[in-house]
Amino acid sequence: MEFSQSLPRALAFGLAAVLSLSVAVAQPAKQTAKEPAKAAKSKAEEFVPQSGQAGKDVVWVPTPQALVDRMLDMARVTKDDYVIDLGSGDGRTVITAGKRGVKAKGIEYNPDMVALSKRNAEKEGVANVVEFVRGDIFESNFSDATVITLFLLPSLNVKLRPILLDMKPGTRVVSNSFDMGDWTPDEQIQAGGDCSAWCRAHFWIIPAKVEGVWQTPIGEMKLEQKYQMVSGTLKIGEVTAPVTGKLVGSDIVFTAGRNIFTGKVNGATMEGTSTDSGKESKWTIKRGAK
Repeated sequence: MEFSQSLPRALAFGLAAVLSLSVAVAQPAKQTAKEPAKAAKSKAEEFVPQSGQAGKDVVWVPTPQALVDRMLDMARVTKDDYVIDLGSGDGRTVITAGKRGVKAKGIEYNPDMVALSKRNAEKEGVANVVEFVRGDIFESNFSDATVITLFLLPSLNVKLRPILLDMKPGTRVVSNSFDMGDWTPDEQIQAGGDCSAWCRAHFWIIPAKVEGVWQTPIGEMKLEQKYQMVSGTLKIGEVTAPVTGKLVGSDIVFTAGRNIFTGKVNGATMEGTSTDSGKESKWTIKRGAK
């Protein structure tokens, strides 16, 4: 009787030992399965960008904070703006805009830099007003920006130029260090202070498109346009007067003969005031030949 009672007890102890061993063996396997995810997460969090590291089209070099501040000042950024940084790197320009209460976005090809930028935005408390996305700037839509910032090579700036010129008139563009080829900047500044490298910025305002034929109250005007600069002729009866002028976004000032015209472009219409020998009058002109 004692033997018969001892057998079930022995089986029970044996089963418990087997189960215990199974759990002990299974547990390390479960931890091992998690290791790659933990390692990947740790690697992403430990990513530290190096100045000069290779990127898709350029190497990464950080913009000095002094110039970041001056670039945003140069663009007259306000809380009504939407800043998009093309090739946003570690996110410092976007984050600086966010700390000013400005909605901003960074487009960056390197996924590690995007992840780093998001963490930096969290640390600076601006993750609710800025965003970072991974993308190729030449395949991205940034047409809703009111301010574009960038730090690209001159060849990339020139490649980007037609896209920028198709943006809404009045959009502001600021480039760290490099120009846009033969598109003369509207303004240039130096960061000053203790900035020792990459301390210059160039600024442009996207001009309205006015090239073509316009009908004025005093004759037909033909305009040519090279970026923000305007030239052409105004035919008044048998007399042809030269036209020279400049656009600042949708605002235009030009001279034709003795007249100085100051106005605003609105698609196929221009309107404003003109001055002739000190006498001022209002004018409206329409695009198109008679």
